[in-house]
Amino acid sequence: MSPTGEAGYWARHLAGLRPRQLEGPEDALRHVLRTLAKRWQYLDAEVKELTKMIAELVHRAAPQLLEPFDIGVDTAAEILVVTGDNPERIKSEAALAKLAGIAPVPTGSGMTSGRHRINHGGHRQLNAAIYRTVIVRTRFHQPTIDYVTRRTAEGKTKREIIHCLKRYVIREVYHLIRPAPRTVPTAS
Repeated sequence: MSPTGEAGYWARHLAGLRPRQLEGPEDALRHVLRTLAKRWQYLDAEVKELTKMIAELVHRAAPQLLEPFDIGVDTAAEILVVTGDNPERIKSEAALAKLAGIAPVPTGSGMTSGRHRINHGGHRQLNAAIYRTVIVRTRFHQPTIDYVTRRTAEGKTKREIIHCLKRYVIREVYHLIRPAPRTVPTAS
């Protein structure tokens, strides 16, 4: 039984409790558990309805964001929230990476050793959505698994590999949200 299924099972069971007269602590507990279970059921139904509505909006607004491996509805919705109605304002991959808090910055105070760290600014929810995409790809996407194996053999740490993969994902996202070039009609 899945975690949600198990929670649903217990919510149905507890919502079916029939409290008696409030004569003792056990009766009060039955009443509280029944009330909480009914509230959980209501909120669970509301979450499912809203999730369905968000999925419909994402499919209508930007179906191309859902084509790549494991960019789900939640991630696509977060991308659309960040880019807004004006994706033209994001002029480059680097600008989107900076907006997402994925852009590399040199370590140290000027005399760098060629190493970089990730900029801690940017939109944290978008960064988290990109991170989730990377983690799922490292587990289930064979080209990404091969990449991780190769980079690990080269001596890269897991953290460094994740930073690289986040840049790959943000580059892919940039090309998906970039508006199509407008063609100027020619006079004939």
